Amino acid sequence: MARPPEIKKRISSGGVIFRIQKDGIDVVIVAVRGRKAWCLPKGIIDKDEDPPSAALREVREETGLTGEILDKIGRISYWYSLKNQTVKIHKTVHFYLMKYIEGNTDDHDHEVDEAGWFPVDEALRMLSYKSERDIMKKARDMIKEGLNIKS
Repeated sequence: MARPPEIKKRISSGGVIFRIQKDGIDVVIVAVRGRKAWCLPKGIIDKDEDPPSAALREVREETGLTGEILDKIGRISYWYSLKNQTVKIHKTVHFYLMKYIEGNTDDHDHEVDEAGWFPVDEALRMLSYKSERDIMKKARDMIKEGLNIKS
């Protein structure tokens, strides 16, 4: 008789970092898994770290950029399994809206294949996961609302 899978919880944090250009809003997304998936920068919250601090750290590590948190966008939750293991992971990711301060996307860490600036609507089309597209749409609306930009 097969054993039921072990269930573990993981809590991560990440962000949508943006800058305003003459022609619109640019955001940064990252490519992972040999550039097969484009996603938002995020990672596991370290012990003794709160979600906003983890979001700033993870965005800096995965994009090479420093940002300032303006607001919380929301959170997503999903399940996944580890290959060749009887473990199911329930992951929750907190996302924050961040205004770009400084840095260069070439300074991303080894966990990502590429980090790049894209117009927000292009980034929306590129993101590989619906839940992250939903977070990006909410971020875009928050930015436009904050700038009083009409769609």
